[in-house]
Amino acid sequence: MRITDFDIYRDLLKERSGLVLTQDKAYLVESRLGPVAKKWEFASLEAMTGALQAVPDKNLVNDIIEAMTTNETSFFRDIKPFDLFRDTVLPYMLKNRVNQRKIKIWCAAASSGQEPYSLAMVTKEQGSVFSGWDISIKATDISSDILDQARNGVYSQFEVQRGLPITMLMKHFTQDDEKWRLNDDIRKMIQFEYFNLLDSMAALGTFDIIFCRNVLIYFDEETKAQIFEKMSKIIAPDGFLFLGGAETVLGITDTFKPVKEKRGLYVTKDNQFDAEPGTEQAAKSTQAIAQ
Repeated sequence: MRITDFDIYRDLLKERSGLVLTQDKAYLVESRLGPVAKKWEFASLEAMTGALQAVPDKNLVNDIIEAMTTNETSFFRDIKPFDLFRDTVLPYMLKNRVNQRKIKIWCAAASSGQEPYSLAMVTKEQGSVFSGWDISIKATDISSDILDQARNGVYSQFEVQRGLPITMLMKHFTQDDEKWRLNDDIRKMIQFEYFNLLDSMAALGTFDIIFCRNVLIYFDEETKAQIFEKMSKIIAPDGFLFLGGAETVLGITDTFKPVKEKRGLYVTKDNQFDAEPGTEQAAKSTQAIAQ
């Protein structure tokens, strides 16, 4: 791939999605955009690049952004955050939202839906503890195609084998030929919407819990800081932010701070939350959920 072509796709991706594409990822441009060029009947990737330098078709640009967006995910990916959600965050919410009886969760960059559906299943597994509560999960992504797939709630045998406990598979899914379909009670807990993290978050509403895992690693520090600042304005003062294991707020922003000994879990800078002994439920362990 010519360097000038790579630069055009790199700049387009940064401008439209915030993702930073480095030269060592040039192979991704060729492998992911080749099918897009074919779909649009360009003779080559270089020919598609030329079309972008003129007045590009909006739909072509959308196809390019969708093709370059990473959609890797799985059920209960990196199990620890789901343990923290179940054993630390939900007990806190049960105690501190007892008057409102409402919990609002946002999954940013939700991809094909495994993360929000995993959270819905964890919540459902609490049984009558949250009976009468309004627990809603908003799941967003920049890819309209992947959101359509997520809404369907249908997964292959390979996808349900990646991280999903067999007990949850049998309880919350129905087999449909070679596919597995999530039951309606789980699917109805999720509201899927298109959203670009570069945009204003004001219209999303406010949230008690935000999951934004394994996406900010693709942003530069200035963009990360801007996103954290926007998130701090829509999260409850005593809310929780989950980041990926390789992500951090340290050295980037002071709007959030890590929770001691709870890797990947963050609270707003003025939040005095501390996971005191006795706040965690011991009924289920990491080993139990991973079986």
